[in-house]
Amino acid sequence: MILERIVFCDFDGTITARETFVAVLKRFAPELAAALIPKMYALELTLREGVQQLLESMPSSAYAEIIEFAASQPLRAGLPEFLDFLDDRAVPFVVITGGLQGIVEAAIPALLPQIHAVHGVEINAEGPYLQVRSPALGDSELVSKVDIMQRYPARQTIAVGDSVTDLKMALAGDVVFARDRLAEYLGDRDVPYYPWHDFHDVRETLATLWQ
Repeated sequence: MILERIVFCDFDGTITARETFVAVLKRFAPELAAALIPKMYALELTLREGVQQLLESMPSSAYAEIIEFAASQPLRAGLPEFLDFLDDRAVPFVVITGGLQGIVEAAIPALLPQIHAVHGVEINAEGPYLQVRSPALGDSELVSKVDIMQRYPARQTIAVGDSVTDLKMALAGDVVFARDRLAEYLGDRDVPYYPWHDFHDVRETLATLWQ
């Protein structure tokens, strides 16, 4: 079945008000994060290589603390109202994160019933160090957001993001909402996008476009 519309949304720095997953990496793998994160932002190191190295350097004993720390981070304003807006129009909302799926589920438990699906990195914490598993491994990404988007064919795809992990998703979207680093990347490529600050902005813009 082809959907009429669907919204694909990043989590880290998009649903959260801060770069939560980056904060996790800096807190639990500080030296390696200091070396690798700037290279990922500069597109000198693939997300697949960098994120996997960082996560698999962390002891499994820290996993519960990682989830607890991430779940305590503040959310960006307007998400509950935006989900209600989408529900009223029967538009699915899919979260695709390049970070941990467990963080998303722990951070927004009350909103999960209104979210069609969550896709992210899965973790095996049974060994001495974390081991990552991706349901959609890409050539350069630990989670290929475009591959996941293709599982939900729609006449109009809306992409909402903020950083380098959302670049390919944004390039594949029909309507794009970008802020922070993602806006810079798209601007450098002359790709049109709607700037946004919170989910009230996204809701108001889509309400106008969908009239």
